[in-house]
Amino acid sequence: MINLEILRQKAAAYREKSYRTSHSLRLHGPQDAIRFVNERGFIFFWPIKDIELPSLWYATVGARPVPNNHDDPGHITWDWKDSLLEKRVWYYAKLIRKKSTIVSLEMAPYFYTLSPNYGDYENDYLVQYKNGLMSMEAKNIYEALLEHGPLHTLDLHKQARLTAADKKYRFDKALTDLQADMKIIPVGIATAGRWGYAMIYDIAARYYPDIVEKARFITEARAQEAILLAYLRSVGMADIHTISRIFGWKNPFTAKACAHLEEEGEITILPMENQSQPMCVIKDIFHLQ
Repeated sequence: MINLEILRQKAAAYREKSYRTSHSLRLHGPQDAIRFVNERGFIFFWPIKDIELPSLWYATVGARPVPNNHDDPGHITWDWKDSLLEKRVWYYAKLIRKKSTIVSLEMAPYFYTLSPNYGDYENDYLVQYKNGLMSMEAKNIYEALLEHGPLHTLDLHKQARLTAADKKYRFDKALTDLQADMKIIPVGIATAGRWGYAMIYDIAARYYPDIVEKARFITEARAQEAILLAYLRSVGMADIHTISRIFGWKNPFTAKACAHLEEEGEITILPMENQSQPMCVIKDIFHLQ
């Protein structure tokens, strides 16, 4: 049995490098941000409470909270993100746990394989809707984008017939749900509305057809293993329950993916003192002093 506290200390040291929180490893521009996402596979835009994952914020300013004041130097990350939306350098959406996530184009097909999409974006959504897995608001938004092409949020409100003030919550929720299902994505910023800032959305499969095509040849088991390995290479270690909670997987499937990665020599599964859940650990942790 390995002491959990010792392992946590090693994981913390590992994350200083993988999260780039060390001052010498910080990001200094959009090209650094692109390289960081490609290196990690996927990250959060901002750090999310109770979820271990690298973030663009931490990698730029260090491990400090996101402040409320908009003039904080760290908010340059917002400018990087917005300026790169239309460049197709990564996949940005409210994806993991429905939080703002940036995924490399190499990793995106693995996520798409696990999404409720089957390669026919003009019709797949109807199956979800008929099965009660898509709201009317989400259906209206998706069909508006399907018919009219990319739309900023103000026009999308109108075309989806969701302009009433009491429908704002349902509109916002539908936008998030559609992003989490990899059906729509932000693709740019429009100078519109009171603040001259409105997100432009498009259908993900139409905007990134290569992601859909690559996903056709990836099995669900392979997708889970690829995502899991990238995750563990970022965080160093995690137990099966935590992994399942973050990605919305069932424990038996997570355990199977971990076992296969251990067979391939990528990770080690360790029983912990006074812990019911074994820990999945990336081997590099053991080389830390």
